[in-house]
Amino acid sequence: MRTILSNHEIIAVFIVRVFLGLLFFFQGYDAVFRVGIKNVITTFHSSFANKGIPQPLIIMGVGFTSFIQLIGGFFLIIGFIKYYALCLLGVDLLVAAIAFGIIQPMWDLRFAFPRLILLIFLLFIPWQWDVLSVDYFWSFFRFLKNL
Repeated sequence: MRTILSNHEIIAVFIVRVFLGLLFFFQGYDAVFRVGIKNVITTFHSSFANKGIPQPLIIMGVGFTSFIQLIGGFFLIIGFIKYYALCLLGVDLLVAAIAFGIIQPMWDLRFAFPRLILLIFLLFIPWQWDVLSVDYFWSFFRFLKNL
């Protein structure tokens, strides 16, 4: 019990990182495998086409966001190249904000805003707190190798 209480920040970071990773991963998984990229493009096509957004930009946006969510979410879950994944997922949130802002300027933030808060939290916490990750074990083994 004492170990848990003295290392609560490690557990908190692990839970937040894995939780955020799961949110992004399953959203990307749905877009790529269950719904399909073509169906996602079809869903948004009329809304964007009515606003004058060209088809290639819609395809690139949907492809980028879907695969970044899938891959970035997986990397967050295991804690591999966490900061790169967080940066790309942050760009993903910006692309989503722009896209939904084009469709409807006053769009519902209930799904995006909590992800943004968790993402910013993970970017600000000290890297030493994220020890339950592939990145940490990788750096530990590199350290041992240099001894």
